[in-house]
Amino acid sequence: QVQLLESGGASVQAGGSLRLSCAVSGRTVRDYCVGWFRQVQGTDRKEVAYRDEEGIIRYAEAVKGRFSFSFDNTKKTLYLQMDNLKPEDTAMYYCASGCPGTRTWGQGTQVTVSS
Repeated sequence: QVQLLESGGASVQAGGSLRLSCAVSGRTVRDYCVGWFRQVQGTDRKEVAYRDEEGIIRYAEAVKGRFSFSFDNTKKTLYLQMDNLKPEDTAMYYCASGCPGTRTWGQGTQVTVSS
């Protein structure tokens, strides 16, 4: 299995920006079936941005136009650029590797957006 380590979470004011990073290591590191999820306490973990098996990047409706996902295959690092942050974006953010059913998660990094 792969290992993932998120970083970049912080407390910011509404309208601000953050860039999350996720270093990926292990026997198998691929540029598909990788992405970002977020979870608020007491709720389900939700997909934010994800590159699927066909290489198509999906964004949650709530973040379209504000978040941008990328993967640096050389550095084996996922990025999530988050602009125009809103209080509703406050959550624990997790990077993930693996297609559905074989997914590995990072430890998470907290993003808090104040109004």
